[in-house]
Amino acid sequence: MRLTAVIFAMAGVALAQNEAPKDNAASERVTYTKTFPGSDPAYVSISLDRSGKVLYKEDPDDDQPDTFQLEPQFTNTIFQLADKLEHFKRNLESGMKVANMGAKTFRWDNGNDAGQATFNYSTDPAAQQLWQCFETMTESHRAFLELNRAVRHDKLGVNDALLRISDLWTSQKLVGTPEFLPLFDRVAKDDSYVNIARERAAELAEAVRAWSKN
Repeated sequence: MRLTAVIFAMAGVALAQNEAPKDNAASERVTYTKTFPGSDPAYVSISLDRSGKVLYKEDPDDDQPDTFQLEPQFTNTIFQLADKLEHFKRNLESGMKVANMGAKTFRWDNGNDAGQATFNYSTDPAAQQLWQCFETMTESHRAFLELNRAVRHDKLGVNDALLRISDLWTSQKLVGTPEFLPLFDRVAKDDSYVNIARERAAELAEAVRAWSKN
C-alpha cells in the first residue's frame, strides 16, 4: 500500500513533505465536527495541528479526547486544502435540496485568525476532498478503538477487528498508522491469540513499517 496514492487521489494537490515550516505554523489548527443524530457516531470532533497531532472525540463534553499522530503527508494535504478553502471564511453550503447528511463544520484557528463554515452538502471539490479526509480519519481511528477493545476484552474478536483493518489498508484508507503498531506487535507475539490473528497482525505490522521507510 502507498498512502500517498490515496492522498493524491483525495486531494489532487501536490505534497511537499520536506517543505520548511511557516513561522506561525505552531499555532495553526484545523478542526472538523460532524453532528448527525441517528448515525454512528452521532457526533465526532477531530482537531489537527501542523505537527500532525490529532485530538479525537465522539462526545462534545469529553475533556480527555483520544490523541494520535497523523502521517506528515496526510497532515500536509489537510492544511493545503484548508488554504485552498480560504481558511473557511466563505460559504461552503451548496443550497441544493438534498437529504440531510449531517451538519459538518470546518474551523481554522491560528492565533487571532479564525474562520468557520458549516454545511450539509457542498459542491466545492476541495470541501468534498477535505470532508473525505476526515471521514477516513474517523473510520481508521474507530477501527483502532475496536481492535484495542478486542485485545483487552475479546480475544476471539481480535481476528475480525484485524480483518477490518486489513480491508482499510488494502483499499488505501488506513491513516494514523503509528498508533496501530503496538497492538499489531502485541497480538503477533502472544500465542494466546488464534494463529490467523497473529499472522495477520504480523503482516500488517510489516507492511506499515515497510511503507513508513519509503
